Amino acid sequence: MKTSRLANIQWRAVRLSLGVSLTIFLSVLGFMLFYYQLDPRVLITSRWFGIPFIILLFSISAVVGFGFGYMFGNQLKKRLEKLIESIIKYENGNFAYRIPQLGDDEIGLAADQLNAMAERIERQVASLQKLSNERAEWQDQMKKSVISEERQRLARELHDAVSQQLFAISMMTSAILEGIQPSVDEKFIQRLKMVEKMAADAQSEMRALLLHLRPVTLEGKGLKEGLSELLIEFKAKQSIEMDWEIEDIEKLPKGVEDHLFRIVQEALSNVFRHSKATKVSIRLLLRNRQLQLKVIDNGEGFKMDNVKSSSYGLHSIKERASEVGGVAEVISFAGKGTQVDVKVPIFEQEKGENHSDSSTIN
Repeated sequence: MKTSRLANIQWRAVRLSLGVSLTIFLSVLGFMLFYYQLDPRVLITSRWFGIPFIILLFSISAVVGFGFGYMFGNQLKKRLEKLIESIIKYENGNFAYRIPQLGDDEIGLAADQLNAMAERIERQVASLQKLSNERAEWQDQMKKSVISEERQRLARELHDAVSQQLFAISMMTSAILEGIQPSVDEKFIQRLKMVEKMAADAQSEMRALLLHLRPVTLEGKGLKEGLSELLIEFKAKQSIEMDWEIEDIEKLPKGVEDHLFRIVQEALSNVFRHSKATKVSIRLLLRNRQLQLKVIDNGEGFKMDNVKSSSYGLHSIKERASEVGGVAEVISFAGKGTQVDVKVPIFEQEKGENHSDSSTIN
């Protein structure tokens, strides 16, 4: 339908040009006959190359009018086709399309106006997308904030209620065992010792759970400050011996700091829950433009071939290291403890911060 309309415009131009050409021909012919007092029979009988002169002039006029009208109409049709093509593209949402220059007349002006309209719509779409992204980010931040608050509330309640009750059970059981008479049934004493051990194990499990419920970010603190506070707090609460060495590394990307903080949390949680270790060491140093984190315990360890695919803690450590461009390796032997080794390359450190590059981790 649209092609037919364009063809009509082209052929209308041809008919108009033919009509103008023939009108001019007849007007000139009538003027010559009247002004020069020519005999019409002379024009009719006169021949040129064997063709009647009047018919030759008529044919030339018709050909010139047709040719001019066809070329003008075809050019007009192509320019209008460009306009309609652009309108269809805009209708289909392709506002990045721009109409080529179509001249300085009204059609060219219409093309320029369509281009300007497309630019305005493109900017409006970009603004809408930006608002949509900001809204999604805001909702995500709100969710994270609510989750963080809920985690902290649960941690407080567990610490103030369940953890304290477990501690009380452990203390009362120890007191009973200390004051019990030797004549009491040995089975009864063994059961009390079992209750004491279960309470102690539940306390360790609760402490590991509280470690998981801590905020997953540093909450505006530096990595050294946040890790130091975390380790001091758990050293005071755990019976396990802890030592650490954490360098003060400036200008670390926020994402790297948060992920390393969470990796230490995850590694310590595994130590408290599964390793039965009596000592754990944490090292975080910068060497050769590479952050090196090590968490080493002297616990029971495990056979590397027996690591379960459902070992969420170890997989989480490796995934977090990978998300910041690093690698995590877990080395363990049955009865010889476990070592978590994380290495993260740092590409934007100042030269002054690499003063100890030549050192190695002991």
